[in-house]
Amino acid sequence: MPPRSEDDGTRLVPRRSGDHELTEDGATRARILDLIIERGPITARELAKHLDLTAAAVRRHLGTLETHGEITDYEGASHTVRGRGRPARHFVATDEGRGGAANPYSALASDALLQLATIAGDEAVQTFARNRFDTLAESYRPVVEAAGDDPLARAEALAAALTKDGFAATVRPVGDGGIALQLCQGHCPVQAVAENFPQLCEAETEAFSRLLGVHVQRLATLASGEHVCTTHVPLFIPPRRDSEGNS
Repeated sequence: MPPRSEDDGTRLVPRRSGDHELTEDGATRARILDLIIERGPITARELAKHLDLTAAAVRRHLGTLETHGEITDYEGASHTVRGRGRPARHFVATDEGRGGAANPYSALASDALLQLATIAGDEAVQTFARNRFDTLAESYRPVVEAAGDDPLARAEALAAALTKDGFAATVRPVGDGGIALQLCQGHCPVQAVAENFPQLCEAETEAFSRLLGVHVQRLATLASGEHVCTTHVPLFIPPRRDSEGNS
């Protein structure tokens, strides 16, 4: 599990030996990077509002992060137009920004699952994945149940628990009607393994569904190359119409 730093509680991804020096500027850049991981795609103006900084100061740090290859433009954003008609840039974290290359333990885990699949078949890998996320889900269940019956509160509790475990999770409303939300994870500690074994992502999705008590749908994953893992969570399920008698 990625450790947090003890300074401001915002560090979600372990810094590497070649990172920016631990100056005040470096700490600010780390906070900006964390927000991009959590909330991207996000603009400089939005970052400035979250951090109570000027947009100019944020853009300076964004330039440094971009130079180091830790953030990039998100081409899929519906760009808002600013000032003189130039679209605002939306930033997301790169794999480098989320923690760099896979560590040797990821390679070891991938090799172990490959051996398991070779010896016992894909069903054994699926069983392993389900057992792993069943255990994780049960560790989250007390927090989620304490949030009560409200689906939004339960999703927010799950996001908070995931964030403590290094997943940089947020809850984002979908539309204006309050009928659904997206549970987004900006970081995944097992991303390198899940790239070869999507059964991990599938088992995690099933665990979320059981925890939240609704059928959820995985829309995107970091393991498949997206900038964030996104799970669609319905908040309101309209009653089924009785087709009999309406004909």
